[in-house]
Amino acid sequence: MTSSYSFTAELWLYPGEAGWHFLTLPPDVADDIRARNAGHSKAFGSIQVTAEISGHTWQTSLFPDAHQGTYLLPVKKAIRARARISEGDAVKVSLSVIGT
Repeated sequence: MTSSYSFTAELWLYPGEAGWHFLTLPPDVADDIRARNAGHSKAFGSIQVTAEISGHTWQTSLFPDAHQGTYLLPVKKAIRARARISEGDAVKVSLSVIGT
């Protein structure tokens, strides 16, 4: 059984040299993912997912954000370019957790 979610979040840039862009999962989505994946996370508490933005799909991992009690979804440059999104944009995401 696959757990699937849809939500809209603002794309933001992590301050620092690396230039990673992220979407922060809404609390209700993060809570459900955490509950369904208790004891099944990978290194650093990451959870493997398939994500889709504007018809562009890729596999990545969610990373826990202990400060906010949620997960972060990294959005790589190739996806941002294809979807024509940038920092500050509200982005609609479809997310499927792999292996649940």
